[in-house]
Order: sequence, then structure tokens, then C-alpha cells
Amino acid sequence: MSILSILLLIPLAIVLYVVALYNMFVKLRTRVEESWSQIDVQLKRRVDLIPNLVETVKGYASHEKDVFENVTKARASLMSAVTPAEVGAADNQLSQTLKSLFAVAEAYPELKAQEGFVNLQKELSDTEDKVSYSRQFYNATVRDLNQKIDMFPSNLVASIFNVKKREYFEATEQEKEAVKVAF
Repeated sequence: MSILSILLLIPLAIVLYVVALYNMFVKLRTRVEESWSQIDVQLKRRVDLIPNLVETVKGYASHEKDVFENVTKARASLMSAVTPAEVGAADNQLSQTLKSLFAVAEAYPELKAQEGFVNLQKELSDTEDKVSYSRQFYNATVRDLNQKIDMFPSNLVASIFNVKKREYFEATEQEKEAVKVAF
């Protein structure tokens, strides 16, 4: 090969490498957005189940008005949250109020035996598992993106194209505490 062809191949190789890195960032960003969407879908499913659960419990425990109001407020807060930090805080608040709702339900044995309530509990439990999986997947994709942004030489391409790190969906201190179940 001549020196001229080598001098032409070097810039071409650099351009192809930058294009490949850019496409990798697009792919990672899309995966992060998709995984965030999955969290959103599961939280929406959870939010949709809550009114049915509240109405079922209300029929048995109409004097527990503050519990129902707190669950409704927490649900509204989750629906209006946007960023991962806001969603995490609202999700934590909703989890805490659901615990109090289930504590009320524990006081009514006939409610716990009602088929509709049992089915709602199972659906909510299934949704909680899906939310947990979605959080894990989101955090894994955010980790992949953030690692690439920090690694050399991809960090140079990331800065050129203004690719920003994403924040993790983190559990709050209250969520990290063990759940106490008493019968």
C-alpha cells in the first residue's frame, strides 16, 4: 500500500469508528427509554388495580376513611411523577399506603376470604413482581449506558454528541427495610 492510501484509510477508519460508537449510544439510549417505558406500564397497571382494591375494602371497612384517602393521594402522586427520582418517591409512598390498606383488610376475615379481594391481591402481587423486574432491567440498561459514557474513547464521542448519563431507579431507605407481617 502506498502512503497516500494509508493516509486516506486512517481518517476513514476514525469516521467509521465514531459512527459505530454513535450508533451504539443510540441503541443504548433506546434500550433505556424502552425499559423506562416498561416500568411506566407496570406502574400504570398497578395504579389501575388500586381503585378496585380500595372499593372492595371500602365495603367492609367504611370507617377507615383516612386510609382510603391516603391511598388515593399516593396513587395520584405516582400518576403525576415524571423523573425516576419522583417516580421512586411516589412509588414508595404508594407502597407504604398499600401496607396500611392491607392492614385494614387483615381485620376483616370475611374480606380476606372474598374471591374478588383474593384475586385483586394476587394481581397486585403479580404486578409488584413485574415492577421489580422492570426496575432491574431499567437499572441494567442505565448501567450499560453510563459505563459507555465513562469509558475511553467512547466518552469522547459521548461528549461530542452530548450523550448524558441517566439516573438509576433507586429504592428509598423505607423500601430497603424488611416488611413485617403479623397475623
